[in-house]
Amino acid sequence: MARTTSDKPLDEPVQVRFTAKGTPLAVRYDGRIWAVAAEPVRWFTRADWWNTAKRAPVGCGDLVSVEHWQVQVRLTSTSALRTFELRRDPLSEQWLLAAITDAGAAAA
Repeated sequence: MARTTSDKPLDEPVQVRFTAKGTPLAVRYDGRIWAVAAEPVRWFTRADWWNTAKRAPVGCGDLVSVEHWQVQVRLTSTSALRTFELRRDPLSEQWLLAAITDAGAAAA
């Protein structure tokens, strides 16, 4: 089943392996390991903290910056590229797969 960014956000937990410099190297999703095949893109958004009931102790750091990575991944060196959008909320260590875009879906 091909999903695109126009679908409802997936928000599925995934495991992400990082390089020593902190960039994504591989993503474990759906029982398979997807290797990052192009330079990832990183950005931050702000959490809507005013809509949550989360509280945090004083001095625990940045509580509003949501980290995002857009990574192009593939299962094998000859398989088609897919684009995963990953997200991590500031109070969590868990990465979420927010969206998948198939290369063929973008061209359609």
